[in-house]
Order: sequence, then structure tokens, then C-alpha cells
Amino acid sequence: MTNLTHGWLIVVLSLVSSWTVAQSGSQAHSSAQTQRVIELVESQRERSVAIADELWQLAEMGYLETHSSQSLQDYLGEHEFDVVQNVADIPTAFVATYGSGGPTIAILAEFDALPGLNQGAVATRQITKQDAAGHACGHHLFGAASTTAAVALAKWLDETGTPGTIKLVGTPAEEGGSGKVYLARAGVFDDVDVVLHWHPGDSNSASPSSSTANKSGRFTFHGQAAHAASAPDRGRSALDGVEAMNYMVNLMREHVPQTSRIHYVITDGGDAPNIVPERAQVYYYVRHPEKEQVVKLFERVSNAAKAAALGTDTQVDIEVMHGNYAVLPNYTLSRLVYDNLLKLGGVNYSPQEQKFAEEIRQSMPDARKALGSQTQIQPYKFRQGMGSTDVGDVSWLVPTVGFRTATWVPGTPAHSWQAVAAGGTSIGHKGMHLATKLLAKTAVDLLQNPATIDAAAEELKRAQGKNFAYSALLGDRQPPLDYRR
Repeated sequence: MTNLTHGWLIVVLSLVSSWTVAQSGSQAHSSAQTQRVIELVESQRERSVAIADELWQLAEMGYLETHSSQSLQDYLGEHEFDVVQNVADIPTAFVATYGSGGPTIAILAEFDALPGLNQGAVATRQITKQDAAGHACGHHLFGAASTTAAVALAKWLDETGTPGTIKLVGTPAEEGGSGKVYLARAGVFDDVDVVLHWHPGDSNSASPSSSTANKSGRFTFHGQAAHAASAPDRGRSALDGVEAMNYMVNLMREHVPQTSRIHYVITDGGDAPNIVPERAQVYYYVRHPEKEQVVKLFERVSNAAKAAALGTDTQVDIEVMHGNYAVLPNYTLSRLVYDNLLKLGGVNYSPQEQKFAEEIRQSMPDARKALGSQTQIQPYKFRQGMGSTDVGDVSWLVPTVGFRTATWVPGTPAHSWQAVAAGGTSIGHKGMHLATKLLAKTAVDLLQNPATIDAAAEELKRAQGKNFAYSALLGDRQPPLDYRR
């Protein structure tokens, strides 16, 4: 080896050694920063549980979540977030902002309950308030965890001096009200680089996933009232219109794509059997993984309504109630969240929680997940869900990623009294706390590594395609603020 070659080798080895030391130091620094934001989450744990329990007790339905929304806003205001209310002409929607400069990370927070699912925090069916709503989808946990993560991140930004902005977006009426669609349409996410969200569930999963696009409508038939016995010939039954429509749609089911979903409920069938109903109404949901198919299917359902009105000599009014895009997965972000979830681990039960879980499982004989799986992380693979969410619209505008944590006993279906029950106990709180840490940890990683955000943005552009132009499936209608009254 010549002296020249030997000299260059020394230089190269020196550079490699310096790079290795720098990388090691950088990783150690990053790990310390992550640990610090976790500590800040822990410092807010008791308050987060108190807020979640308050929202669980309130159980306010879509667009009526006045006190729930205000509770989250008050918490954010205490920590000096700039809170803007009545966003997109929705009284319970808000945006709370902290920090300055980029990147801007938005965290979604839901807080609406479902009708008719009131339940105590016990392992047997126990209604505490008749005909009242309940948090059967865990949105009380969703709202509290997201808000707590935002507060922890605000404190972390102050301590570290890291440039960046945190936006906590209070999104009402996810359950059939498409709250986020109106926010997206109003431009709330125009200046956002990444959107983070999560959802309660019966397992821990951060795989890339999608949903079905969805469009719903109320079909109100108007007829002519008359005495059903003495003068039926003078009446025209609005209920006949509803029944004729339902019959035709049910025949249509044979001739739709297999991944379609069409379901309905009659919300008004008349007043008395001896009166020909002059008003009747049916409420339809139409779903499919592709929004283009949803548009076509909804048009066919609407045509059935018009034909039913013609055949029964009635009139029909069609009101589009909501419409959601399917969720567009972002693999760049999903991988980051999944890796972080693996590091944080699952949920472990205390002996008391284990006893609760075993007892409530007796009411779920066909449970699809084994008790104990709450400690595990589900394998990383693409998942196609058949439900729908208004997160879908957001995901087509901004790189968006979500995950689930085990806030319910394994095997618990969403929209069930068992979900309400677990969500009011420490089992729900533990899953919520895991979600809070995962949101905060992921946000810190993104703030420290803007290249990941750039890669996620490039992936979104490719997925949108060249000619993508956002147009809400619900059209230009205003938010249906009274749809749950």
C-alpha cells in the first residue's frame, strides 16, 4: 500500500467514523425527544380521563355536541391554543392552533354519540337513561386523546424550540352527518401538511386501510289523507310510495356490484291505521369502495323513488343527507405509525379488568377476536373495511394516516352496548392513553423529519392522479344541523 493510498484510507475511515458518531448522536437525541413528549402525555393523563368521562356522560349526538365541544375547547384554551369556533357554519366545529411556521400537523378530534345506545359502565346490559344516546363508537375517547396529544405537543414545541404548528380540529357529527366534509369544503385543511387521526376499537392496528364511499338520503313521500275504511278511494298513501320504493330497491340488489351495501330504515310510516298516510319517509344509505359507483347506485335508488311516486300517485322529495369519499391510504405514513405502535406495545389488563372482560364476553358468543389479543399488534397488511367515515374526504386532500387501539374488549363490535360499557371503564382509558402516546410520538417524528412529509405528499399526488379535482358527494347543501333532532 502506498503512502497516498494509506492516507486516503485514513481519511475515509475518519469520515465514516464521524458519520457513525453523528448518526448515533442524532438517534439518541431523537429518542430523548420522543421520550420527553411521552412524559408530557403522562403528565396530562388524569385530565384526559376526566374529559373522556365527561364526554361519555354527556353522550351528545351529531351537531348537538355543545357541551362536549366546549369542554375540549376549554382544555385547549387553558394551554394557550388559539381557538376559532363555529367553523364552516357548524356551531360545534372548531380549530385550535398552537405554534408557528411549518410543517403544520393537524389532529382530528371527534365527540358525537349514537342514538338509543345508552348503557352503564358494567358488563351486563343496563340502561341508565331510557332512549338516551351512548358512545357506542368511542368518540369520547377519540376527542380526549387527540386533544391531550395536541396539548403535549404544544408543550414539547415550547421546550425544544422546534418550528412547527399543531392544529387540533374539532370535527362534529361523524356518525351520518359528514362533519369533516363541510370542513374540507370550507378549506380548513388547505394549509395542513399531514393529518393524524385514530379510532377506538377491539384491537391494535396501524395497517394501511380504506373504507367505503357513502351517500345517504331521505325520501319523503306526500299523498292524500282519507278515512281508510269509509273513503279509501279518496286517499293516496304516502306509505304505499315508501313500500313500492323499498320493493324495487330490494329487487335491484341482485344487479349491483358485490361490494355494494344498501340499507334503509322507515322513519315515518303514518299516524294511524285508519288514516291513509299523507306523509311517509324512508332513509337510505348507499356504499361502495369507489365513489363513482356510489354516485351511480344512489341515482338508481332515486329513480326507484320517482317511479314509486308515479305508480302510487304521490309525490316524493329527495334530500341528500351526507356523502363521504373512501379513505385513501398513505403507505409512507402508515409504516411510520405501525413502527411506532410496535415500540409502544399493546394494552395489558389488571385482574379487575380481566374479570370485566371475561364477564362481558359472555354476551358475545361469536366474538371474532380472542381475549388476550389486546396485548398484541395486528400484522401489517392492507385492510378494506366496509364501513364509511368522513375522514375519507380529508385523505384525498392531505396526506392522512389513522390507526386503532384496543379501547374495547376483544371481539366487541362497534355500535354496540358492549362498546359503550367498556368505553366508560379503565379498559377504554388504557386504549385511549396508548392512542395519545402514538399520536404525539408520530407527530414528533414528522416534525423532526420533514422528508417523510415530502414523501407522503408525493405519494398522495400519485394516488390522486393528474386530473383530480375535489367535489363533495353531498354537493353544495348546508350542514344538516337538525338531523339528530
